[in-house]
Amino acid sequence: MALVNELLGVSRVEICRPGSFLSSSKCVTDLDGRLRVNRVVDPLGRRGLQVKRVRPVAAVSSEQKVVKIVPEKGVKFKVRAVVTVRNKDNEDFKETFVKHLDNLSENFGRNVVMELISSEIDPKSKGPHKSKPAVLKDWSKKSNLKTERVNYVAEFVVDSNFGVPGAITVTNKHQQEFFLESITIEGFACGAVHFPCNSWVQSKKNHPDSRIFFSNQPYLPNETPAGLKALREKELRDLRGDGTGVRKLSDRIYDFDVYNDLGNPDKGVDFARPRLGGEAIPYPRRCRTGRVPTDTDINAESRVEKPLPMYVPRDEQFEESKRDAFSTGRLKAVLHNLLPGLQAKISEKNKDLKGYQDIDKLYSEGVLLKLGIKDDVLKKFPLPKIVTKFKDGDLLKFDIPKIISKDKLAWLRDDEFARQVLAGINPVSIERLQVFPPVSKLDPDVYGPLDSDLKEEHILGHIDGMSVQEAIDSNKLYIVDYHDTYLPFVDRINALDGRAAYATRTLFFLTDIGTLKPIAIELSLPSTGPSLRSKRVVTPPKDATTYWMWQLAKAHVCSNDAGVHQLVHHWLRTHASMEPFILAAHRQLSAMHPIFKLLDPHMRYTLEINALARQGLISNEGVIESCFTPGRYAMEISAAAYKNWRFDLENLPAELIRRGVAVADSTQPHGVKLLIEDYPYAADGLLIWGAIENWVKTYVSHYYTDADRVCNDRELQAWYAESINVGHADVRHADWWPTLATPDDLILILTTIIWLSSAQHAALNFGQYPYGGYIPNRPTLMRRLIPEENDPEYAIFTADPQKYFFSALPSLLQATKLMAVVDTLSTHSPDEEYLGERPQPSTWTGDTEMVEAFYEFSAEIQKAEKEIEARNSDTRLRNRCGAGVMPYELLAPSSSPGVTCRGVPNSVSI
Repeated sequence: MALVNELLGVSRVEICRPGSFLSSSKCVTDLDGRLRVNRVVDPLGRRGLQVKRVRPVAAVSSEQKVVKIVPEKGVKFKVRAVVTVRNKDNEDFKETFVKHLDNLSENFGRNVVMELISSEIDPKSKGPHKSKPAVLKDWSKKSNLKTERVNYVAEFVVDSNFGVPGAITVTNKHQQEFFLESITIEGFACGAVHFPCNSWVQSKKNHPDSRIFFSNQPYLPNETPAGLKALREKELRDLRGDGTGVRKLSDRIYDFDVYNDLGNPDKGVDFARPRLGGEAIPYPRRCRTGRVPTDTDINAESRVEKPLPMYVPRDEQFEESKRDAFSTGRLKAVLHNLLPGLQAKISEKNKDLKGYQDIDKLYSEGVLLKLGIKDDVLKKFPLPKIVTKFKDGDLLKFDIPKIISKDKLAWLRDDEFARQVLAGINPVSIERLQVFPPVSKLDPDVYGPLDSDLKEEHILGHIDGMSVQEAIDSNKLYIVDYHDTYLPFVDRINALDGRAAYATRTLFFLTDIGTLKPIAIELSLPSTGPSLRSKRVVTPPKDATTYWMWQLAKAHVCSNDAGVHQLVHHWLRTHASMEPFILAAHRQLSAMHPIFKLLDPHMRYTLEINALARQGLISNEGVIESCFTPGRYAMEISAAAYKNWRFDLENLPAELIRRGVAVADSTQPHGVKLLIEDYPYAADGLLIWGAIENWVKTYVSHYYTDADRVCNDRELQAWYAESINVGHADVRHADWWPTLATPDDLILILTTIIWLSSAQHAALNFGQYPYGGYIPNRPTLMRRLIPEENDPEYAIFTADPQKYFFSALPSLLQATKLMAVVDTLSTHSPDEEYLGERPQPSTWTGDTEMVEAFYEFSAEIQKAEKEIEARNSDTRLRNRCGAGVMPYELLAPSSSPGVTCRGVPNSVSI
C-alpha cells in the first residue's frame, strides 16, 4: 500500500522494460485510477519491476484515450559491444615483444577504451548523448590466440533516452596499432547496430585523438542526425590534414601532389626526370607524401627506394595476405633478375636470345640451367638463403604462358596477331578507318611532311575485290595507329642504347567470317633522321625474305602496342586517372555518405599499388624504362596522351563510338551496335557495363529523387569539384567535363568510375603474363630496325633471318625481368574481392533495400559470366573459339588466386 499511496495523484504511470525505447516498451498507463504492473525482463536478463514517477498532467480531455509523457530522467541500463579484431599472421620480434608489454600494461589501465555516441542531442549538455567509457575485456587473455579474428566484449552504460547509437570513439592506450574490423552493439530495442570499421587504430601515444567510427546507417549531409553532425565534419577535417609536413606511415591523411618523385637528380643528370603535373606537362595528381626535396633540385621530391615503404594513408596499405602474395611475386622477380645479372657479369655470351629453344628452356629447365649456372658456381656468390632454398624449385621456373599452351606456334600466324587486337591484352586501340590514306594531326612545321606512304596498291589485293572506298563504306577497314604517339619521340628513343623504334600504323580487313587480317604495316621515322627513307610500307609476305620482313614489322607493331598499352591505356586511364577521384572521396565524402559506401570497394588498394609503381615500375631505371621501347621517355609519352584524355569519353559506349567500332542505336540493350560483332572485349564489356549501370541507377535513384537533392548535396558536389579542380587541375577548364546536376549525371559519372576501376582495368591487366610472358608474341621493345637492301646489316639478316629476328628482341636479362614482373602483375591475391562481391555483404549498409539490390547486382554479374562462358563455346565466334584459340575470359568476373587470365576485381588492386 505504501507504493500505491506514493503514486496517488499521479495521472500516468509507465512501467518500462529497462533499456527499451518508449515505442517498444511494455508500459501500462494508469488513466482510470487502476494500476496494473507486469513483470518484465531487461536486455541483460534481469527480472523485476520498475515503476517511475512522471510529471502530472494538468488536465486530460475526456475524449483523449492516450496521454504521452516523456520521463524526466532516463533509466540506466547496459548494452554489449562485440568487437572483432583481425590478428596478423606473422609478427616480427619487435611486434611480439610490444604485444607482451601491452598485455602487461592492461593491468595498469593502459587499455582500449570506447565510448558510444547517440544520434540524438542531449538537451542538457547540448551535445550528443554519450555512454560511460568502456574497455575491451580480456585483451591480455585473447590477444595471443592464433585465429585470424578475435572477438572482444565491452559493456556500455546508457540511459533509456539515449536514442539510436550512431558513432563510437575508440582510444588505443596500447603501444601497438591493431586492426579493427567491426563492432556490433546489442541490447537496444531497435536491434543490433553494426559498425563496419576496417581500419587500423593507432596508439594514443602517436595519434592522441580518438578514432571515430560511424554505424552503417547512410545519411546524406543535410539528413545527418543532430548528434552526429559535428563528428561527421571533424572526421573529414582529420582526413584532409593541413597540407604540410612529412607524412608518417601511420597517418590517415589524404592530399594531392604532382609527380615529382620519378627521378633522382642527386645521382646525376641522367637520373633526373621531368615533373609531371602543372602547366608545362599536364598530368593527374597523386597522393602527397610531403617528403623533403632532393639536394640538387628543390622541386623534386626525395626518393624512397625499395624495399623501404612509401607513404600512403594507413588504411590504404596492403593487408597481410595481399602483401605476402605481392612479396612472393617480388621475390620471384629478384630471383629471375639477379641470376641473369650475375651471369651477364660472368660472360657476355648470353646477352642475346639465340632462338626458340632459349625461351623454351626458361619454362622447362628454369633460369639456372638456362644460364649454365651449376651448384658449384652458385655457391661462389653470397646469395640470400632464400635463393638457395628455392633454387631447385618452381620459383626459378616460369610457368608456360597461356598463349602457347594450346598452340606453340599460334603467335606466328597473322590471324592470331589480328585476333589479339580484339581479344588480347590491349583491345582498346583499334579504330575504324574513315579516311584513306590516314592523316596525321601533328604539326608539319615541327615534324616535317606527315603524309602517309600507304597507297591503294598496297592493300587492293587483300580486300576481297573491293575498292578502298567500298571497303571503308562497308565498315571493313580498321587501323591501329601509333604514328602520332611515337613520332615525336622516335629520334630520342633511337638515340638510347639498345633501342630501335618506328612509329607504326597497321591496317586490318574485316573478313566475312568476322575475323581480322592484317594487310599493311607502315613504319615511320622522322624525316630529319639519318635514314634515307623516313617511311616504308610492309605488306603480307610473298617469299622467304618478305616473310621475315613481315615478322619483324609485326614485332615492331607489338613493341609500339606494348608501350601504349602499358603507359596510356593501363597506367594513365585506370591507375593515374582514378587516383584523384579516390583522394577526393576520402577528403570530401563522409564514411556515412551513401555514395562513399557505393564507391568504397572500388577504391581498395589503388593508392598503394600506384605508390609501388612510382617506386619501381614507372620511375627512373624502373621496369618500364628498362624493358619497354620508350625507355626514359616513357612517362613523357603517357603525359602527352593525357592531353587527349577525356573523362566524358571514358564510359564504354562512348569510347566504342569514339573509335568508330560501334554506332549509337537506341534499339540495342546498351544503346550501341557493334560494327565488329565478334569483338570479345566490347561484347563482354557491354554485359558488365550494363550490370554496373543498372546497379548504380537503382542505388542513386534511391537517395536522389530529383535534381535538387543532387545539387544541394554539399559533400557530393565538393567531391566532384575537387576531383576535377585539384585532382585533374591541368584540364579543369575543359568544356567536356560532365556536369553534376541531376541523378542521371551522377549515374553516368559513378558508372564510369566503377567501370574503369574494375572491368576496364581487369581487361588490360590480367592477360599480361598469359599473352606477354612469351616474348616473341609480344616484345615490349626492339633493338634493331628492319634493314634496307643497301644497309650493312642486310647481309646478316638474309644469312640467318631467325638469328637476326631474335637478336632484335629484348635481351635475356630484359626478357626475364619483364616476365617476372608481368607474372606478378597478372596474379590475383588470395584476398581479392571481385565484382559483385563485398565484405560483410549484409551489413555494409544499414539500408536493407540497398542490400537486397546489391544481391540482385551480384546475380546479374553471375548471369553475365554464364553468358561469357557460352560465347566461348560458340564455334561461330572465331575470335574466341577454335583450334588453338584462347577463349576470351579477361572479363569473366570470378577467378581463383594466381595467374588465371580471368577475373574482374572491384578495384585497381595490382
